[in-house]
Amino acid sequence: MKKILIANRGEIALRIMRSAREMGIKTVAVYSEADRTALHVRYADEAICIGPAASNQSYLRGDKIIEASKITGADAIHPGYGFLSENAAFARLVKASGLILIGPTPEAMEIMGNKLSAKAAALKYQIPMVPGTEEAITDVEEAKSRAVEVGFPILIKAAAGGGGKGMRIVEKVADFEEQMQLAVSEATSAFGDGAVFIERYVSSPRHIEIQVLGDTHGNIIHLFERECSVQRRHQKVIEEAPSSVLTEEIRAKMGKCAVDVARSVNYVGAGTVEFILDENLDFFFLEMNTRLQVEHPVTELITGLDLVKEQIKIARGEVLSYRQEDLKINGHAIELRVYAEDPENNFLPDIGTLEVYETPKGNGVRVDDGFEQGMEIPIYYDPMIAKLITYGQTREEAMERMVRAIDEYHITGIKTTLGFGKFVMQHEAFKSGDFNTHFVSKYFSPDRMKQTDENEALMAAVMAAITYKNKTIARNAVVEEQQVSNWKRNRTKYN
Repeated sequence: MKKILIANRGEIALRIMRSAREMGIKTVAVYSEADRTALHVRYADEAICIGPAASNQSYLRGDKIIEASKITGADAIHPGYGFLSENAAFARLVKASGLILIGPTPEAMEIMGNKLSAKAAALKYQIPMVPGTEEAITDVEEAKSRAVEVGFPILIKAAAGGGGKGMRIVEKVADFEEQMQLAVSEATSAFGDGAVFIERYVSSPRHIEIQVLGDTHGNIIHLFERECSVQRRHQKVIEEAPSSVLTEEIRAKMGKCAVDVARSVNYVGAGTVEFILDENLDFFFLEMNTRLQVEHPVTELITGLDLVKEQIKIARGEVLSYRQEDLKINGHAIELRVYAEDPENNFLPDIGTLEVYETPKGNGVRVDDGFEQGMEIPIYYDPMIAKLITYGQTREEAMERMVRAIDEYHITGIKTTLGFGKFVMQHEAFKSGDFNTHFVSKYFSPDRMKQTDENEALMAAVMAAITYKNKTIARNAVVEEQQVSNWKRNRTKYN
């Protein structure tokens, strides 16, 4: 493997390229017309345009990506995350073209890409499941009857896809028909598949995921957990590793279950097995993501591994160089997704130019980004600007560094989630570890964040005044001392 084409853009494309360069592997960037001057295009050894700005005419065009690979002589393709990263048809196209896909098999993607087939595979290993149906249901009356058996409140979920689309919470039987119709309609629109199933609704869930690695020789290990419970619109905003609530016993059980889920599809590469954890610390299988996750840096920081390098080694046919007993958790890491969104306006995406863009630095701070000052945030893609990650020997140190890093991260021209991140870090529920996926709805409001900002501004003004006063006193003291010294010297001189 001498040259890798990265079928993605932005921060993840850059992140993959940097690891590849360290391994002596050349890289190829693909880009849409909107990304012609993007950082990942300038960083790569080669770059090739694959179409207009719209992703369905560029980054989602598997045929154009294969053609670009052939033109540039790439040996392999890394899909990053999003776009074609979990597309089994694209994976087969890569294989048929004689290229290496740095990722799992198409078969694993297909099984784990559908929540019902994923559950069926996991059940072979007796993985804990949330009570509910194990098959798709289309008949409303039958679905209602099954929901009554499961017990309200229940959750209607799309069998295909994720991100909260096609998901509806139903509190009572009278609301069921309307909510099911809405879930089916949304799933059909988002995924082209209206199949839904039913689960008991876990009222106070935490979202815990386990990172796994599997090689082509049948070895599978887990790299511990990530807590991803701070979400908006069922999508993650803040992640950390390890979780603040797992005991060593629960961690070991979840890790074994994650490995078994991966083993159920002979998994190869990096993947993530997701669970929900209830208030009694009982966990249940949710789904498996057959790709590298956005939040993989926190796992890298607590394990010391480079997951992209591990992906490349696995794709080259190498045996995993670590056994489960070799791995240990060292320290704590937190990631804030810095989105071009306005938290004070229901986290709606914001667009514009990065008039000022200065990233934080210093010990324990990592920024994975794909932008620089003066660049525009395109309207065509995900609004994430960067991932801000901090590391400390303890959770408290990681949080303190996150607050400091947020204060030093200067962005003007657009609204971002930086202020929201600081609000979370300073909230007692997060600091104590006593929170779940309802954190935003339960604790966050624009008024509360504004109040926090106003209090901080007032405190900053008070501290500035005190500092100014102290400096003035000190300066006067120096002047007086110098005057006395000069007088003494002069006096000695004239004597």
